[in-house]
Amino acid sequence: MAKQKPSPLELTPKDIFKKLNTYVIGQEKAKRAIAVAAYSHIKRISNLKLKKSTIVKKSNLLMIGPTGCGKTHIARNLAEILHLPITIADATEYSEAGYYGKDVEVMIAELLHKANGSVELAEIGIVFIDEIDKIARKGDAARTGAGSRDIGGEGVQQALLRILEGRKMFVPMNVTQHWNKHDFVEIDTSNILFICAGTFSDLRGEKTANKGGFNRPVSKPAAKKITTESLTKHGMIPELIGRLPILVKMEELSCEELSKIITVPPDSLVNQYREVMAADNVELNFDKKSLKMIVELAVKRKVGARGLRGIMEEVMHDYLFDLPNWRGKSLTITEGDVARILDE
Repeated sequence: MAKQKPSPLELTPKDIFKKLNTYVIGQEKAKRAIAVAAYSHIKRISNLKLKKSTIVKKSNLLMIGPTGCGKTHIARNLAEILHLPITIADATEYSEAGYYGKDVEVMIAELLHKANGSVELAEIGIVFIDEIDKIARKGDAARTGAGSRDIGGEGVQQALLRILEGRKMFVPMNVTQHWNKHDFVEIDTSNILFICAGTFSDLRGEKTANKGGFNRPVSKPAAKKITTESLTKHGMIPELIGRLPILVKMEELSCEELSKIITVPPDSLVNQYREVMAADNVELNFDKKSLKMIVELAVKRKVGARGLRGIMEEVMHDYLFDLPNWRGKSLTITEGDVARILDE
């Protein structure tokens, strides 16, 4: 008899870490920290389902790292592992209540939508807030258009406090008409896991460009330790930092890690394009040098893992456009093909 897979509520931190490893390359320390935070979250959910009280506090996270290092990718895969709904929000789209822009309640409304309207499921889901560093509190000299109000910076941070801490609130049932106050539902955010993320480039030691080739080490300044004080100086209000107790610092991905990202995971870009081509009976292959050139270009452009798809799309565009002409054939992408297409 086949062994039954454990329920997400039965997963251990090691189980979560192992599952993350399947789809997320690199960032070992970050994956460990997130696995522990996720374990605390599912223990809270378990107690909630059993109607038990708990003294375990929410493990909201703040992820700090360069563009394309895998912050959003980790959050998406974590939600899939835990079988929980997730919504991805961009902090820059929101404003203080009463001003032009989205109110923060819309984040919860979008989570409810991802939970197919289930309030019970939405109340234990995950909200990922990207670009959190872009709503830093502005100095007096930077205030424009709203007098002394910082409606897109400190105003949004203040608005986030109440949903991160946990409270009951009315959210619109129709996210496309969030201004309509007639159709709403009450949701308790006390057990929603919030993951905030940002680059905070001024707080990190930026690596210099790799001009020495694929295997040359990248020089970098001494790593800066990110503290509550440095986050406050950046413009994050102390009350918000206090509601994000777990700080996860992520590193820029190396060439070797980018090479694995493009080929190793089950949903890697190479496997995705192979599946698309196989649907038309085309066997697709890449030689090692072609993939190496694609990775080096991603490093040169400083786009990280996120930019790999754009580069691959450039390479594959003409082949996909002429896909019917390749039916029943074998196609191998070479280093020369990549150089010709990308004109590098």
